[in-house]
Amino acid sequence: MEPISTEMSEFEGRFRDSMKSKVPMLNKITHYIIKRKGKQMRPMFIFLTAKMLGTINDKSYDAATLVELLHTATLVHDDVVDDANERRGFFSINALWKNKIAVLVGDYMLSKVLLLSIENKNTKMLEVVARAVREMSEGELLQIEKARKLDITEDIYFEVIRKKTASLIATCCEVGSISVDRLDVSDTMREFGESIGIAFQIKDDIFDYGEPGNIGKPTGLDIRERKMTLPLIYVLNNSTKEIKKELINIVKNHNENPRKVQRAVKLVIENGGIDYAHKVMTEYKEKAVSLIANIPDSEAKQSLLGLIEYTTNRTK
Repeated sequence: MEPISTEMSEFEGRFRDSMKSKVPMLNKITHYIIKRKGKQMRPMFIFLTAKMLGTINDKSYDAATLVELLHTATLVHDDVVDDANERRGFFSINALWKNKIAVLVGDYMLSKVLLLSIENKNTKMLEVVARAVREMSEGELLQIEKARKLDITEDIYFEVIRKKTASLIATCCEVGSISVDRLDVSDTMREFGESIGIAFQIKDDIFDYGEPGNIGKPTGLDIRERKMTLPLIYVLNNSTKEIKKELINIVKNHNENPRKVQRAVKLVIENGGIDYAHKVMTEYKEKAVSLIANIPDSEAKQSLLGLIEYTTNRTK
């Protein structure tokens, strides 16, 4: 990310400082978290938005720190909720230090979000970030509630992913614009981020089945976990009674049987689930591109457009 490489390096130092504590155990855990960080897509969205609309400043760094603290806290808590022992190929915090400590570390990070916002008088940003926490929790709970009954419609699916996945990327683009005092476009940038977030999640859904025209070895993991994804929802709502009955039976009663799961994957592919999901993902991607069409061209804007392409064309 050439236009923001300096800012990303500066951010890493600031983010490390934001997690410092007088408790040695906490410092050991946060050091472990920083060492195994992912692609850092969220800070990238914040800095590119800020640079496209104005000049990156201390508020932009604060915004990136707040969002990354929030994101990290939710990942730590998610691993506890999911009883997951791994994250990105490393042991999860709960696997190494047990659930109680992992929950407290997540709580500590959320408290830092509050404190940093108040210390730097970033109340508008705090409002936006707090909304993201609420929406992510609501999305997760809505998904759990609907997965039990398998009665999810497309409308509910979009509500779940808008809250659970897209709200954080939407928050990045919104706080990026707020950080450079561009409140006039903050709602547009929020919608821009939300569209990318939805496209990102649909791409994840497609991975479970392979790609249209290039079906790799599908994992069927979502079916095994009884997750109602867009390709599956489409086929359940647009196929014969027999296919619908067979699919529901597999997801409900045979989701541990590899042969049956592969049968479900085959049914979803053959009945147009992947092609439909790919079409919807492309529509959201095009919507995101159109939302920033009127913003003057720049290196930052080109990089943002590149991030959209990466989101929808990535291979993992």
